[in-house]
Amino acid sequence: MNLYSKYFKIYKSPFLIAIFCVAFEAICDLLGPTLMSNIINAGIANGLISEVYYWGSLMLLVTAIGACFAVTRNILASKVSQRMGADLRYDLFEKIVYFSEESTDKIESGSLITRMTNDTSQITQFVNGIMRIFMKAPITCVGSIILASMINFKLSLIIYGTVSVVAILIIVSMRLSYPRFYKLQKAMDKVNSVVQEYLIGVRLVKAFGTYDKETDKFENANLNLMHKGISSQIVITLVSPLMTFTVGIGTVIIILIGSRLFSLNLANPGDITAFTIYMAQILTSLIMITNIFNTFVRTKASTARIKEIMDCGGDFMSNAGMKELNGDIEFKNVTFAYPNGSGVPAIKDLSFSINRGQTLAIIGPTGSGKSTIAWLLLRFYDVNSGKILINGCDIKELNIDLVRDNIAIVPQKPMLFSGSISENIRWGNKDASDEMIRKAAHKAQADFIGKMEDGYESFLGSAAVNISGGQKQRVSIARGILKNSSVLILDDATSALDAVTEAKVRENINSKKSGQTIITITQRCGTAMFADQILVMDNGVKVGYGTHDQLMKDCEVYRDIYKTQIESSREA
Repeated sequence: MNLYSKYFKIYKSPFLIAIFCVAFEAICDLLGPTLMSNIINAGIANGLISEVYYWGSLMLLVTAIGACFAVTRNILASKVSQRMGADLRYDLFEKIVYFSEESTDKIESGSLITRMTNDTSQITQFVNGIMRIFMKAPITCVGSIILASMINFKLSLIIYGTVSVVAILIIVSMRLSYPRFYKLQKAMDKVNSVVQEYLIGVRLVKAFGTYDKETDKFENANLNLMHKGISSQIVITLVSPLMTFTVGIGTVIIILIGSRLFSLNLANPGDITAFTIYMAQILTSLIMITNIFNTFVRTKASTARIKEIMDCGGDFMSNAGMKELNGDIEFKNVTFAYPNGSGVPAIKDLSFSINRGQTLAIIGPTGSGKSTIAWLLLRFYDVNSGKILINGCDIKELNIDLVRDNIAIVPQKPMLFSGSISENIRWGNKDASDEMIRKAAHKAQADFIGKMEDGYESFLGSAAVNISGGQKQRVSIARGILKNSSVLILDDATSALDAVTEAKVRENINSKKSGQTIITITQRCGTAMFADQILVMDNGVKVGYGTHDQLMKDCEVYRDIYKTQIESSREA
């Protein structure tokens, strides 16, 4: 549990106070049977009502004091556990926000949601339990054994044997439960992932009518979760009755032997009554201890999953030494393969350069490594070999915040968030004025916003489902323009726009006017041909670099694309 040492330091004082209250509450509970024994032996057996009143009043006082301790530790336990849960969720989210792309690829989003919710809740409950009842159980159990031994050592030997058998059952339960609970959490991850995938692709599912396939996929994940849940509970289901049976046998043996000792005047009725109550307390404590260990096993599984997130690589760096980059970019013999992929390089020995204020178009077939260039520029991944230079500096030596603050990207699939259109565009510059937002939208040919009922305050649903694909792209482009960065990357960002609208957008963000370095990733030759330089990629390899005219002479791949897209469309 070293992962939580930080939180223990923060909440050390209330935690220790709660443990103190639990300990004294347990002591008060342990005094009950002894006081009851005195009531019987000193009062009832001798017919002295004054002794009954005396020991009875003392018993009520001890019970009231124990209740005060119980109320105090309950309040502290609730506050501390909930605050710790909130802190843990915040720390997890902060860690996820700064995940490296490799870490994002490693853990599925569905699993991250489960860990943020179910696993943190499990840990919160465990902390609450420690402060409320978990510490009480062993104290009560050990205390009952000690006090019972002080009353009658011979009878206490039965308790020792009973506790030994129960201890073995607890150890077996723990060893069998941990792997089952870990698999249960994994199965819950899968259910979350299936539901999340369906919600993301719900329109595609409806378009293709693949309801049965999605239902079957969920049913398989759901049944798997059910079976794992049954498997994880079966151990507890079997062990708990065995424990109750074992303690029950011990209690019967105590009563039988106790009655025999009483007939021989070797034991008082009060002692036997106290012994029986202590045995009941031991039973309750042992069942509670079993639940503690089962909860601990689940918490251990949840802790391992949360620790996996905390141990993942991040890409956060401080803002120290921030400065502007001028947009000069150079790739030197860059080779890169995705960490969790097939191992085949997505880019092989790539070299090219572009100067500030120039436009570079990257074109090539699907899977040729075009978008990978953008991810490497943003340092979502680090290259396996070679160098990427910005301003003549190795990108690995630059502050990662500096790099990303100076690069704006408009992705192929526009990602818009629930909220107003102005809020979505303002992602590019949180300090932008309304006028700056309108100008950026105009450059992106997003004038349709002004015609909407609420204009720039029009609300977008989750993933902007209430506007068209072309409108999403234009809002996304406006966001990239508003950032006004040294480098602007358009990753097939105009694929949903018609040729006329695309031409207007291209003219409005012309690098000669803006002074930006503009990188356009596209599959359209009609888009690429207007760039200052064109990089032609095929299967991760550079097969051409130059102007449109140069490539038409020297690059067969580019000529084929041109003939397929431009000449064939003219003939049609």
